[in-house]
Amino acid sequence: MFDRVRKQVVDIAIDGEFVEGMLAVPEGARAVVLFAHGSGSGRLSPRNNYVAGALRKAGLATLLMDLLTPAEEPSTRSRFDIGLLARRLELAANWLDMDRDTRGLPLGLFGASTGAAAALQLAASGGHRVYSVVSRGGRPDLAGPALERVQAPTLLIVGGLDNQVIELNEAAYAMLNCRKELKVVEGATHLFEEPGALEQVARLATDWFVGCLP
Repeated sequence: MFDRVRKQVVDIAIDGEFVEGMLAVPEGARAVVLFAHGSGSGRLSPRNNYVAGALRKAGLATLLMDLLTPAEEPSTRSRFDIGLLARRLELAANWLDMDRDTRGLPLGLFGASTGAAAALQLAASGGHRVYSVVSRGGRPDLAGPALERVQAPTLLIVGGLDNQVIELNEAAYAMLNCRKELKVVEGATHLFEEPGALEQVARLATDWFVGCLP
């Protein structure tokens, strides 16, 4: 149904520099999902690209981008600066508001690892009307007090063998006051590399984003 997709490499202005992103918009897109990658990852993340492909088949546009500049990427401090990552996401959301194919579309956020915390901070800020958030193997706990202000329906997905991250997600889940779910993919580790694990993540995320459409 959504076979025709416009794909375009885009440059997004970030604090006086430009980072690259991949925008993909199915014909008749019903929403756009902005991806927030975790530490050490970016727009080329194979796992996030897999999920993005599933979302596009369901009629959702996707934007995968680098949140850090090449100079910042080696810095562990930058990778874990949640406020910095959230501001970068906000700049990307502003860019989507201006693009001819995505302006006016409901905005969803998909976060992995530290990117999940940045996505939740953006959702809590109220600057953009975020309609839904999904976290994959994320660190939503790093969003801190912002969790209590999130109003967008939020899905937390964790691997069943990722014990420490399960505990951190449970703590974050308890702080959320929005519509929420915590899904555990049994037999999966942090990167969901086990057979069928990433397919489950993609299915859960797609169902959530589509089911939450206004």
